[in-house]
Order: sequence, then structure tokens, then C-alpha cells
Amino acid sequence: MFIFDISNPLTLILMLAATVLLIFLAQEIKKSSISAITLFAYLILLIVHVAQTATISEEYRYMVSTLSRCIAIDFVFILVTFFAYLWVDDIEAKKEGKKSVDNSLDWFWKKV
Repeated sequence: MFIFDISNPLTLILMLAATVLLIFLAQEIKKSSISAITLFAYLILLIVHVAQTATISEEYRYMVSTLSRCIAIDFVFILVTFFAYLWVDDIEAKKEGKKSVDNSLDWFWKKV
């Protein structure tokens, strides 16, 4: 059974670096779609990890702890990329002079 083990420290560092670079790219070119792509990628990864946990056979039961760590890390990445999406969407909306998706965090963005 193949598991994309993101709880491995090297993989975790590489994924964190890629996520930060994509968020920085989205912020620089002011396109929230790049942040949305990373958010959807982590959502798909979460769905895959949950499906693997739900359908794991008896011979691979020792991998449940690894999959649980991967699911927890997926949730952290989803949280980070969701806030990054809202942030870049706010930047893009101010640039184009239109309303952003959600203005409820304006107090937070002013402090960033």
C-alpha cells in the first residue's frame, strides 16, 4: 500500500517550503487562484489519507499511526492555506477595486 507520508521530516520541510513559495508567488502577482490550488491540493491529500485509513487491511494496521499523523498535518496545512487564500483574495480585491470573498477578517489583515 502506497502512502504519501508527509509526517517524514524531509517531506514535511519540502512541502512547507513549496507552500510558502506558492503563497509568496500568489501574493506577489496578486492572484488568489494560486492559493486556492494549494488549498484544493491539501484537501485532496486529506481525502486520500482518510480513505486509506478507512479502507486499510489487517496486514497494514501498523500504518494507522502514520496515517493519523498525516491527517493531522493535512489539517494544519489546510488551515494555513485557507488563511493565505483569504489574505491574497483581500489583496487581489483591493487591487481590482472589488469586494473580496470574506471581509470579516479586516481587523486581522490590517495588523499583518
